[in-house]
Amino acid sequence: MFSKILIANRGEIAVRIIKTCRRLGIATVVVYSEADADSMAVEMADEAVFIGPAPAAQSYLLADKIIEACRQTGAQAVHPGFGFLSENAGFARRLKDEGIVFIGPNPEAIAAMGDKIESKKFAAKAGVSTVPGHVGEIDDTAHAVKIAEEIGYPVMIKASAGGGGKGIRVAWDRKDVEEGFPAVRAEAKASFGDDRIFIEKFIESPRHIEIQVLGDKHGHVVHLFERECSIQRRNQKVVEEAPSPLLDEATRKAMGDQAIALAQAVGYDSAGTVEFVAGQDRSFFFLEMNTRLQVEHPVTELITGVDLVEQMIRVAAGEPLAFTQADLAIKGWAIESRIYAEDPYRGFLPSIGRLVRYGPPPEGDTASGAVVRNDAGVREGDEISMFYDPMISKLSTWAPDRMAAIDAMGAALEQFQIEGLGHNVPFLAAVMDEARFRSGHLATSYIKDQFPDGFRGTEATAFQRDVQVAAACAMHHRLAERAWPGRGRDAWTVALGDQDIPVRLAPTAQGLDVKLVEEGRTLALTDVVWRPGMGVFAGRLDGQAFSAQVRPAAEGFVVRHRAAEAQVRVLTETSAKLHRRLPPRQAADTAKLVLSPMPGLVVSLDVTEGQEVKVGETVAIIEAMKMQNIIRAERDGVVKSVGAKAGDSVAADEVLVEFA
Repeated sequence: MFSKILIANRGEIAVRIIKTCRRLGIATVVVYSEADADSMAVEMADEAVFIGPAPAAQSYLLADKIIEACRQTGAQAVHPGFGFLSENAGFARRLKDEGIVFIGPNPEAIAAMGDKIESKKFAAKAGVSTVPGHVGEIDDTAHAVKIAEEIGYPVMIKASAGGGGKGIRVAWDRKDVEEGFPAVRAEAKASFGDDRIFIEKFIESPRHIEIQVLGDKHGHVVHLFERECSIQRRNQKVVEEAPSPLLDEATRKAMGDQAIALAQAVGYDSAGTVEFVAGQDRSFFFLEMNTRLQVEHPVTELITGVDLVEQMIRVAAGEPLAFTQADLAIKGWAIESRIYAEDPYRGFLPSIGRLVRYGPPPEGDTASGAVVRNDAGVREGDEISMFYDPMISKLSTWAPDRMAAIDAMGAALEQFQIEGLGHNVPFLAAVMDEARFRSGHLATSYIKDQFPDGFRGTEATAFQRDVQVAAACAMHHRLAERAWPGRGRDAWTVALGDQDIPVRLAPTAQGLDVKLVEEGRTLALTDVVWRPGMGVFAGRLDGQAFSAQVRPAAEGFVVRHRAAEAQVRVLTETSAKLHRRLPPRQAADTAKLVLSPMPGLVVSLDVTEGQEVKVGETVAIIEAMKMQNIIRAERDGVVKSVGAKAGDSVAADEVLVEFA
């Protein structure tokens, strides 16, 4: 077994690997860029080596710097995590030549399967059913258009070296290919240092199901069942679960057998994932093989009890697998939610900034019999950088069955507090409550189908409305008691939306009773956990446990339970009457402005002063979190002024172009 391992990665996966290494008594080295100098991984590792500027192409993607760090520290092996150099056969060969062990598959297996174009060719030769497409390299945009029209729309444009949802677009017509092909090529070059692209048929209403495989250097290969990864946005996974609600035992066995056969055919000797696109009728086609650890590996670990990072290390050290296929079984159900730094209320655009508050739910066993796990590489006060993936953490829950796992996830998301930047926790909570998701009838188009107009939060249920009223009253009562001990009033008016709700407050030994005067019922609030300054309000309402995100607002509070958010004012009757007389606030007129939808880097600004622009024409391209976003004109007009240029860093809502 190794005594020291270098981790050629960053963020949550670096922290994840360090935790397993600590348990195994292995010393760790992490490499870091300028942006990660104060990161959690650097703090946790036994040693840390600086390798360059923030852009990955100048740091994490440079094999020479990784190898030099191994020489400096005496690390015997390198764990690449996922992304960066994890599927780079050349890097694995370089390490082998240097006498350093690569904790991953052999270079030949990476070359055969890790490259998306080569894997298609290999699978076809091996008789594996694949999605129709063009598996050769593509010269330019004109060639891409010709291929797409031969295959037939819709098609998927994908980076050969892609992964993590980067370098991938769906094209529905010729215009989409003309715009998407150069964009995917640019993303691929920036993210992977490899701009080769291939095109394949896009199967409508598919499901994304993948099989986890694990092989050793002695010819043994097993699979650890499947993961359902159909909840995606921009081809990036958002929610994953294991097992899949689609599969029956016969289909599970068929997919597992095919995955093992493919792995054995290439002499696979580490953790890897064989991805399939599945129809609703349980038909399936080989999509690609990821020759690395997957982001969503925690759900597999939770249902099998196998530490995949540990197994990768043991296999790399030459140990045979200590179990056979017959030893493996599915126990319970697990769900993973990816917590991203993005604003779901603004089209899920990246949101960079500092984590002013970061409070994940407690990990471990819950009172309901579920298990909560949070894989993170950040702490309160850390900054989410524009240079890397926008993931904050991966929240996973396990329970004996799917419904219990979903309910545990919903409860855990209620408790997850993040402030300082946009995040997708409310959206994830909405998914957990949504009927189609709970039914298990999923497809990769789920988010587009269920949220066609974007995400605007959800309407409060009767229980959520009661939570908003009761929590606001309790916080107001506690603050009033602090200011005027024993002299507080009990009659108030709660302003919620367009409603004025008269209430009477009565402290009890267990908490607070909130009498809704006009409705003739009382909300019994007990077991309250909150004090001024806390961003999470927890308690029981009429015996039902809940947590809500809260923050002060003028004359009251903003209260969010799951995805239902409202501003709640607790007012005197006189003040409530005065509020009703106030005119509604008018929104600023931005019809003539093109604003940056997010903070990022201006790749190009495609219009000039005095230019006539038509609806739909490209105005600018903004890059953030390794993704390029095309900003289009929403009206015809003549450009009055241009507020930025290529190479500028811009903030969210910064004016890019003003029309006359």
